[in-house]
Amino acid sequence: MAPDDDDDDDWMVPPEAQPQPEDYSFDLDHALGAIVALTSRVPADASTAEALGMERGGNGVVLGIQNLVLTIGYLVVEANEIWLTTGKGRVVPAHVVGYDFATGFGLVQAQEALDCPALPIGDSRQARPGSRVVLAGCGGRSGALAAHIVARQPFAGYWEYMLDNAIFTAPGHPHWGGSGLIGPNGELWGIGSLQVPHQLPGEPMIPLNMIVPIESFVPIFDDLQTFGRANRRPRPWLGLFAAEASSGGIIIIGLAGDGPARRAGLREGDVMLAVGSQQVDRLGDFFRAVWTLGEAGVEVPLRIDREGDVFDMRVASADRYRFLKKAPLH
Repeated sequence: MAPDDDDDDDWMVPPEAQPQPEDYSFDLDHALGAIVALTSRVPADASTAEALGMERGGNGVVLGIQNLVLTIGYLVVEANEIWLTTGKGRVVPAHVVGYDFATGFGLVQAQEALDCPALPIGDSRQARPGSRVVLAGCGGRSGALAAHIVARQPFAGYWEYMLDNAIFTAPGHPHWGGSGLIGPNGELWGIGSLQVPHQLPGEPMIPLNMIVPIESFVPIFDDLQTFGRANRRPRPWLGLFAAEASSGGIIIIGLAGDGPARRAGLREGDVMLAVGSQQVDRLGDFFRAVWTLGEAGVEVPLRIDREGDVFDMRVASADRYRFLKKAPLH
């Protein structure tokens, strides 16, 4: 069953924050026509259902190649039903083609012609602080935000995720998931992933958007189409959610399903002090220490502080893909 037409109509970028055609050298309205709304449904027994929900909504960017649409992966991972809505209101079913945990990209394919513009892939290595950009959700100008890049820096996510050179933009977009970052030449520079708070000393808190740069997608594009995942060694996955502890170390704030961490007996509130002999106080350092041990399946030696009791244990890591519910074939 297709989604209700009103599912994505309860948000809009304020008119004063919307991009205006005269401010850009490319055809703004044509480019914005490449952004579609995306809704998905996930089975109740999917491994990501509890954390991400069974019904998800956001955006996708039409690439113009075999009806392919690029989005952020958490919208479509384990989805058994996907619908795309074009700017003209046409609703088209789609299915998952591929998903990459390392970058966070998701690739879907419309099952019918979308009959809307495509956005060419650009070179996001040109994206630098100060660059004027458009962060576009579905809905034409009312779904698009005139923005600028404020930083390019590493980003570590609590779900065992790390980008070396993420793009951060301001102001914050109200419907950022799967949005398209459009560079000054009308090309796709990245896909919107998160909204993160940012505060300078003495200044009020402001929201930024974290964007996954398209330069991370180009090397895995063919793999996602062919294999459904990147053709690289799978990283060790522990199945935990983590944050930096105020007293040092990395604290476990949650456990993912029946993943390796839960099976090994780790608990929420445990503080991981070291990976092997390497002390870890930063989230990115913790992830790198685990990933450099080898590929999925390697044992990860951890030093744990559990309410003052410090001990060592080894956790047999896993390939995260094996915990996903298989998407139906079309």
